[in-house]
Amino acid sequence: MEVSCINCKHTTQIDLNFEVNTYACTNCVFVYKNQDGFKVKDQFRPYSFDEKLEVGQEGVFNDKNYIITGILVKDNQGFEWTEYILQSKEDYLYLSEADGHWIVLEEITLAENVGNHPATVEYNDITFDCYDYCYPKLLAARGFFDFDIFEKSELIEYINPPLLLSFEKLGKQQTVFLGKHISKRAIKKAFQTSILPTKRGVGLVQPFLFNLRDLAIILCTVALLILISNWYLNKDRIKTDVLDTQIPFDHYGVKDFVSPSFVLKGSAAPLSISLYSPVDNSWANVQVALVNENNGEEIYASKDIEYYHGYTDGENWAEGSNSENFNLCGVPAGKYHLTITPSKAVEDRSSSFVQVKATWSAPSSRNVWLISIIMIGFLIVVYYFEKNFEIKRWSDSSYSPYNNE
Repeated sequence: MEVSCINCKHTTQIDLNFEVNTYACTNCVFVYKNQDGFKVKDQFRPYSFDEKLEVGQEGVFNDKNYIITGILVKDNQGFEWTEYILQSKEDYLYLSEADGHWIVLEEITLAENVGNHPATVEYNDITFDCYDYCYPKLLAARGFFDFDIFEKSELIEYINPPLLLSFEKLGKQQTVFLGKHISKRAIKKAFQTSILPTKRGVGLVQPFLFNLRDLAIILCTVALLILISNWYLNKDRIKTDVLDTQIPFDHYGVKDFVSPSFVLKGSAAPLSISLYSPVDNSWANVQVALVNENNGEEIYASKDIEYYHGYTDGENWAEGSNSENFNLCGVPAGKYHLTITPSKAVEDRSSSFVQVKATWSAPSSRNVWLISIIMIGFLIVVYYFEKNFEIKRWSDSSYSPYNNE
């Protein structure tokens, strides 16, 4: 169809699959109605269509090509949104945009009458909650329409994010649309454009970042698997003393002490080493190597034992200790032995030995419970964020379940 505006002389040409009732110029504010030929029906106040899609613009949805045939800009008490009508060779599709949030809709058949605005509506075993109803005001339009765009209608919306049931009532006639949130990225890809409105606030059926129920199930499952894995890996493991001996300095000052071999079973755990030497105003040093006899890998550590004391300025003082403790962390199961090299100060005559005790720790559930607490905390944080998100979504609805909070 080709139509020329008598006001601005702009011509619009587009292939249509329907009989046109109303035409709104795509360049100015004049509106025409088909009454034995298009005649001027009315005109809108000037309106800017910046950052909006255009009549005749093509988009791809579900691998089908659609073309925009009509655009309606509507308002309800200061809240404004834009409706796009798209046609393909076989069917129609509808887009709704408000504050940069997009919904794609298809007309469906649903016999339920919502004229009395019931609190919920069922469709395909999904319960939709009444969000609001209004009598929208038409602010602007462009394109071709098979109905009188000025006819007053009632809009009743039910939501179950990311889904929407939209009822449009013209007198006793009711048209129902099933909508679903669609991302801005998907709209850009469909129309190959980057000029779209900026997102603000929370969309009518914009989904929250997480599905709280699914997230809770996933985290509970993960926690259960961690608990079971921790039990299975450690069910045969007990606290094991692998070495408890005195090593004389004079005997092992020129060679290493090599412990008997020992086998560790179960999941990785720290190997705790305790040292004691009766040093007095002196020091001793112990170098430890844990040798994995299965693969030859070695873990080294070195520790000083220092103890000094005296009397200065009328006060007794002491520094250090005869004992030291340290861990070789994350020691996995395997066959090992310890190689120990002790040394002390040359002038030290009071200490003759170093006591070395090595213990492979008993199973600990600390990390398991720590992870579980973190997951529970994360779930609680997500719950409060989701609640705040929903409060914002329902803030403009007189049916908000949060009105009493």
